[in-house]
Amino acid sequence: MGQKIHPIGFRIGVIRDWESRWYADKEFPALLLEDAKIRDHVKRTLYAAGVSRTEIERAANKVKVTVHAAKPGLIIGRGGKGVDDLRMDIERISGSKMVHVNVQEIRQPELDAQLVAESIAQQIEKRISYKRAMKQAVFRAMRMGAKGIRVRVAGRLGGAEMARVDGDKAGKVPLHTLRADIDYGFTEAKTTYGNIGIKVWIYKGDILPGAKPAEPTEEEIFAARRPRPPRERRTRGQEGASRAGGRSRSARADRAGSGENKEAENADA
Repeated sequence: MGQKIHPIGFRIGVIRDWESRWYADKEFPALLLEDAKIRDHVKRTLYAAGVSRTEIERAANKVKVTVHAAKPGLIIGRGGKGVDDLRMDIERISGSKMVHVNVQEIRQPELDAQLVAESIAQQIEKRISYKRAMKQAVFRAMRMGAKGIRVRVAGRLGGAEMARVDGDKAGKVPLHTLRADIDYGFTEAKTTYGNIGIKVWIYKGDILPGAKPAEPTEEEIFAARRPRPPRERRTRGQEGASRAGGRSRSARADRAGSGENKEAENADA
């Protein structure tokens, strides 16, 4: 099997930016560990808010933390109390540095690979069929405008004795194209019969160097989420009647055509 490079790390410096933006010499190991602790704390305490990623910027004695989440209201809380509590926790982790917390909303969680993977994991933990969870995730992503999506699950699927790998995909996912905007997410579903790994790749289109991805408008997002009207189901009797009607119309047309030919022959005679 081919070994896959991480799609996000492969594109850093080309079409993606770093999630940690700071420079250090001797303090680098300590600050790197501090970043890992901050991200782990944010993910663990705010898991219900749908946190996709956490960006960290540093300058002198200041730390700016930007949390990208699907449900920012759960983080902010009533009167901004949630943000204040989070800021105090990060200050405690970072050693009394000045911390500024910013919460950014993810407007299309159906196109965020990490959130899609976590959604599938939650459904598997609730004993919903993994095939159904994958199919729904693929359908929603394509409906919201994704160019392609690939989902891969591995482990004791359905509680089977032997672990195996299964997946689902739609559209195309060009992993080797650097300008392709491909999002990647991984998580594990913790079930009673073991952990099941879930990987998601979502292809959103190409980004030319120097260009920024176009943000969809609110109207486009709501239009994509609006449920489509169900197709009318016809009974077998109605289908038979329509087919019979079509055959009778074609027979009448044939008879009319043959009558016209006979009249033309009589006129020539």
